[in-house]
Parts: sequence; structure tokens; C-alpha cells
Amino acid sequence: MEAAAKVGRLTRSSLATSCPAVNGGVVVFFATVVAGALVSACWMSAGARVTSITTVATGNIAQNAAASPESEPTLPRLTDPGTNRTPSAPVNLAPPPAPAPEAAAAPTPSSSSLSCPAYFRWIHEDLRPWRDTGITREAVDGAHRYGPKFRVTVVAGRLHVARYGRCFQTRDVFTQWGILQLLRRYPGRVPDLDLMFDCQDLPVVNAGDHRGHTSSPPPLFGYCGSDPTLDIAFPDWSFWGWPEINIKPWEALRGEIAEGNAAVNWTARTPYAYWKGNPTVGADRRNLLRCNASGKRDWNARLYAQDWRKEVREGFRESDLAKQCTHRYKIYIEGRGWSVSEKYILACDSLALVVWPRYHDFFSRGLMPLQHYWPIPGGRGMCRSIKFAVDWGNAHTDKAQEIAGKATRFIQEDLTMDRVYDYMFHLVTEYGKLLRYEPTVPDRAVEVTVESMTHGRQGRERKFMVDTMMDGSGSGEPCELPPPFSSEEMETLRRRQADALRQVEMWEKQ
Repeated sequence: MEAAAKVGRLTRSSLATSCPAVNGGVVVFFATVVAGALVSACWMSAGARVTSITTVATGNIAQNAAASPESEPTLPRLTDPGTNRTPSAPVNLAPPPAPAPEAAAAPTPSSSSLSCPAYFRWIHEDLRPWRDTGITREAVDGAHRYGPKFRVTVVAGRLHVARYGRCFQTRDVFTQWGILQLLRRYPGRVPDLDLMFDCQDLPVVNAGDHRGHTSSPPPLFGYCGSDPTLDIAFPDWSFWGWPEINIKPWEALRGEIAEGNAAVNWTARTPYAYWKGNPTVGADRRNLLRCNASGKRDWNARLYAQDWRKEVREGFRESDLAKQCTHRYKIYIEGRGWSVSEKYILACDSLALVVWPRYHDFFSRGLMPLQHYWPIPGGRGMCRSIKFAVDWGNAHTDKAQEIAGKATRFIQEDLTMDRVYDYMFHLVTEYGKLLRYEPTVPDRAVEVTVESMTHGRQGRERKFMVDTMMDGSGSGEPCELPPPFSSEEMETLRRRQADALRQVEMWEKQ
């Protein structure tokens, strides 16, 4: 299941994953963290599982794994006899970084409106390139050089779309359906808009290409972004359903996954790391296959290839996401780019092992390593890190469950469809404030309505549209948008992320 993710990104370009030098302030900070977390440790989330499937560990894969130059991690032996750990379990591990400081949290909700989750603050960062110059019609037209697939225009509350290319399957259809439902949810409140949209798995507007230019860069909306690019992350199509592979709309599926979680206690789950997907779409995924169990070595990973042609033929019997939460650990790994699977993995109440991502979607920057997930480096050291993470979690089940629970609560409480619509509303509202011209309907655009979109639709496409249709009453208020990050808050986030990554590296070296 393709499309892409970015967890814990902290700026578009400067807040990369590299670890900064630790100065005296960080040492004091970490001492405070250690003392505080001895009272309450913080840890991470989530997964998805499938039953009765065949592993990918073919003879060649098993041979490659056995011949791998990696050695299994040597874990410190148990030294304090009063603890409930196995002799091979890592001991004396420092607690994870403390929660974000209050300054980085969303403001206190007002009496009239619920405050939005803190990840909404990234809206301000995504639009920062145009904060001083505004957005001109020439800038929007300039996005044509990056091959957008359609243009969205909203004038007086009516949606028009000009199509420039084809999107994979029904990505464009359900993205436009989502925008149409936003207009019905908040009638008369969405500003006039003019925006370009891409529907690929990779961001394409390189920030370096526009650095030092007098004109502003072209704004381009898509499903993901990254530190070196300027693409504006927008909720992906699957929130309204993915009919081609029988993935239900998010609100219904989120509830079903929660029911599946409740049916399988964490300690009763299979104590290995699980992944199922297409292994042919990226180098890291090919490297991941080396971590499958072989005759000579077990890296604590159970990896499976997803054959969507077979699933279509057999009625998706082995791809029901609500029934896939049966392992203690789930692996999230990008393919060619960001993957839509991220939210399903995080919802599964398993400890998510996130192979360090290059991309982020609109909500994943609200997650923090060692609080919502366990970070895994890519490359040839991946197998060793996965084995260490699973050994650690099996020896510290309380902390592993705590991390998993935090991620799942994030998904269940902060990523409801109410919040998805509110994110869209605030993003396009702030974008609309930056427009320096009055949007008009392009010549090639056609009006999109509920009737035009549902006309001729059959099967799951029509059902998913009916199931996600807003009533158009306009009742209810969006949550209150938090303010932008201060420079100090951004530095705190960057430092916390780097500290968490460095901590995991230190534990693996013990």
C-alpha cells in the first residue's frame, strides 16, 4: 500500500535529522529529563497485521540474511537482581526525553472553541515562504513547471476543478470529494481560493531552486512534504476511502481498528515486529527484507509481501486492516516516497518501529521519537536496530505499551475526521489570506457538485461517497488554530528530536 510519511520533521530545511552538539544547557536539560522520567517513562506506538500469509523469506532472501556482515547486538547482562528482565535484556537504560515544554503546546482552549491539536501549528510553517510577499496569480501559475494534476478554484462557495493530468486510481476524485465536503461542512466560511494540486508520493518544489530569487516560489499542494522542499501537505484521499483496495473511509475504519485493538491484549500479541507491503518500491524496503527470519539468524522481524492482484481476486481476505493488530510491534517504512499506511500502523496500539523517514504528511510532525514511536535507522544497520528494539520492548513491556498507547491515543483523539476537516479549513483559510488577487474560474475548469461526482459511480466508490457526505447544515465550529512556533520552541523541538535519536544510538552501543 503506497503513498508516503514523515515523522517528527522540524523545519523545511534547517531542522534535519542530524544530531547537534550537546552544549552545557542540553546536559542540564537531560539531567532534568532523567530525573523526571524515572517517575513516569515515556514511550511509543502502533501497527497492522494479517493472518495466514506466507513470509517473503525466500531462499535467496534467507541466504542473503545469513551472509549479512551485521552481527547481532550484544546486550548488557542483567546486573540488578530485583528487576523483572531476562538475562539478555538491556539494563540501566535512561528514560526517554521529557514531554515538550508548555511553550510548545497548543494554547489553552477558549470558552467558545476547542483548541486544535498542536500539529496544526505547522500550517504557519508550511505557508511561511509566502508570509512576507503574499501569493500572486503568477506564483500559482508558476506551479505548472512541476506538473500539477489539477487546479482547485473556490468562488462564492462553489468548487471548480481544471484537470491537467491523470492521478493514480481515484486519488484526485476523493481529494476533490473531501474539499467539496469541507465546503458543505462550513458553508459560506471557506474563502475564495485558487490552488494547484499534485497527487504523487513525492514532494517536488525544491527550496534551493528558489533561494535568493526576488519572486516568491510557486505554492503547490500535495500529500507530503520534506525538509528540502516547499510542497504544502494536505490530507490524503484515503481519509474518504480507497475503493480500489477496499480501505474504508477513515472514521469508520478508525473505529473498527479500535475494536480490534481491544480484542487482543498487548502482552498476548505475537512478540515480533510485523510488516507487510510492496518490497520493490525502494532501497530501504529491499534492505528490510534482509531482516526476515532465516535458518541461521532471527532479527525478530516477520515480513510479508503484499500481492494486491491476488487480494483483488480473492476479495481482500488477507488485507482487512481492522484484523491486523496482532503483533506487539509494527514497522513503518517509506517506499519510493511517503506511504499512506502510516495512520493505520499508528492506530494499531502496537509499538511502531519507524524507519527514519525523509517525508512528512500533515499530522506526523506532531509525533516525537521515544514518545510515540521507536526510531530505526535505514541502511544496512536496520536489522540490528529492529532486533534491539524488539528485545528492549519485550524486556520492558510497560514502557513499550506506554509508547504504543500514546501514539494510538494521538490517532484516536487528534486525528478524527473532525480534526481532518478543521485542518483543511484552517490551512485553506490561512492560504486564502495570502492571496494578492481575486480568484476567478479558469476557462478549462468545470463546476464540481455532489450530483456531478456521484453520477455514474457504482460499488465502493459510490458507497464511500455516500458514507462520507456532509449534510450541509453548517452546524458546529472548527477548533481554534494555535499560534505559530517561536524560534525558541522550534529549537526545543529540534533538540528533543536529536536527543531521542542519539539516546537510541547510545543504547544500541552498550
